[in-house]
Amino acid sequence: MALRRQVSNRRREVRRLHISEPADYSDDEPLQRNEAFDNLNSGSDKTAQISSYPEFQAVSQSSCQNGFDILIHVKAPTSSSDHGAGSLVNESSVRSSSRAPVDLITVLDVSGSMAGTKLALLKQAMDFVVQHLRPSDRLSVIAFSSTAQRLFPLRQMSHHGRQQALQAINSLDAGGGTNIADALKKAVKVIDDRSYKNSVCSIILLSDGQDTYSISSNFQGTSASRRSLVPSSIANESHMVPLHAFGFGADHDSETLHSIAEASGGTFSFIEDEGVMQDAFAQCIGGLLSVSVQEMRLSMECVDPGVQLCSIKCGSYPSKLVRDGRNGSVDIGQLYADEERDILLSVTIPKSSGQTSLLRVACAYNDPVTNETIKIQGDEVKIKRTTSTVSESVSIEVDRERNRIQAAGSIESARAAAERGALSEAVSILEDCRRVLSQSFASQNGDRLCMALDAELREMQERMANRQLYEASGRAYMLSGLSSHSWQRATARGDSTDSTTLVHSYQTPSMVQMLEHSQNFSSPRSQRPQVRGSRSVLEKPQAS
Repeated sequence: MALRRQVSNRRREVRRLHISEPADYSDDEPLQRNEAFDNLNSGSDKTAQISSYPEFQAVSQSSCQNGFDILIHVKAPTSSSDHGAGSLVNESSVRSSSRAPVDLITVLDVSGSMAGTKLALLKQAMDFVVQHLRPSDRLSVIAFSSTAQRLFPLRQMSHHGRQQALQAINSLDAGGGTNIADALKKAVKVIDDRSYKNSVCSIILLSDGQDTYSISSNFQGTSASRRSLVPSSIANESHMVPLHAFGFGADHDSETLHSIAEASGGTFSFIEDEGVMQDAFAQCIGGLLSVSVQEMRLSMECVDPGVQLCSIKCGSYPSKLVRDGRNGSVDIGQLYADEERDILLSVTIPKSSGQTSLLRVACAYNDPVTNETIKIQGDEVKIKRTTSTVSESVSIEVDRERNRIQAAGSIESARAAAERGALSEAVSILEDCRRVLSQSFASQNGDRLCMALDAELREMQERMANRQLYEASGRAYMLSGLSSHSWQRATARGDSTDSTTLVHSYQTPSMVQMLEHSQNFSSPRSQRPQVRGSRSVLEKPQAS
């Protein structure tokens, strides 16, 4: 009887996911070009900012240093209006702020394990997303189980478009296996076949299971093998389409989802508690609906003879160091409004009298609203040369970034140890890092980032108390943390969409605003964490 019911469910699923679809997906709805949108003020009157912080302000004339650190800090333009990312759509909100319109493709797992409460919460989360898109934004939804189906083409989120989208989403049923690879192929086909293109494009993928078609259950492949699931067109370094992956619950394949996101320039988030699914989506779209920078390239050029670039530490961002060490660059790509990036450079400094000019730093990027190329020239980085040895404290900005890089490296080392079964070693690696951080100059001066990193490392240690706990949540929590640090971008971790608990890294004001909307969007759900509008734990202190 049970077998007959299983076969019947599979047949229903096959019928549901084999609705006739066109051979190509060039049937996307044209972009909105009405007067309200065309007459918006030409983007923001603010531009990105570049700041630089040498390790020390002065160095002895007789000193020749290898490995002198310089922090380059980049901040994206602020939101152009208080009505930006977090507003429900209405006619006045369309006219009151300028932001780049978005092509969003959501890829949703509706396999059998999503039945019941999970699917209901997914529909509710998608309702929230739809209601916060503007008529100039376009949405397409891919649902997948054993096979994948495009529910509807890229469609303007006008009133009629939103109603059609919600109707399609609410009609979803759960059943069958998990075929992530097929779903990604269809999502990329939606992007590649578009007849029209909004200036911002992204994919959101949610799954609570493991790919039962492309990856075997005993799969022990490398990250490169997992990344092969990502179609090449969205992992192209010259024009990445970021895919933000969400792993839901204890049974999802966090390593595969993390690899997919990493390959495309997107983030991996871990949703441990089903009650925060909507909040996790809200944080993500709070960023996507506030993109203020695209295709940013940061360049640096050594000035005085004898100064050479030794290394560029920039996480997962592609970087280039010219062979002679006199020039370098980092491709930062897309930034949300108010987002910040820190790049740590190491240079050699020759003996010199007087003042030494180390670097010229500049950046160029595209404004996604006006499509203009913006070029910013930072101040020249200089240090004084003194006749005697200088006793000076290290720059707290440089020390803070060293701490963050060291923490990220320790997390990666600890994860590698945990994967080979050495949980005690993994815990010790994180404990050693915590001790080193506590002795740093920044920590001893009460730096909030050091406190946040310590809390993050401590949480990871607790999630490696035994193998079962590590498999259930520790691995996904660590991978989400690594994703956040490698891109310096907010991810959801565990049940933490609350900036007052543990680490809530790299949140922007638009993300916080969208999270607040999520908290008030529908009837309260049990045990929902409350987001406060306080500064993010990892927000940089304002310069005095």
